[in-house]
Amino acid sequence: MNDPSKRPNGYPQGLDGPMKAMSPGVVDFLFRQLVAGEPPEDVQWRREGTVLGEQQPGAELARRLAETDVESLTPVELFDYVRAAQRLGAWADRLRESAVARYCSPERPATPGRHSDASA
Repeated sequence: MNDPSKRPNGYPQGLDGPMKAMSPGVVDFLFRQLVAGEPPEDVQWRREGTVLGEQQPGAELARRLAETDVESLTPVELFDYVRAAQRLGAWADRLRESAVARYCSPERPATPGRHSDASA
């Protein structure tokens, strides 16, 4: 069955073709878009609020990423999801680096409830 000359039109069949890389949710979405005569990407969510690609890093972006069903994303949406996750990770890294720098700073204020000298 791997011989292209034995396949109709020379195209791969079944799970050997392009459908292998797509989740059932993506295939279902693309089929519904095709039947409805809509573009192969979900444009409705652009009208409903801030898209993941434009959401500012922070708690809201983290919540949206955590609640997203990755299996149902189209390839374009999955790309936007990955980029948003990367932005969130970079933002979290900057927060961590800032906190570490503050902790290691010689001008760091004394921690409340603790004494600055060892004799107390």
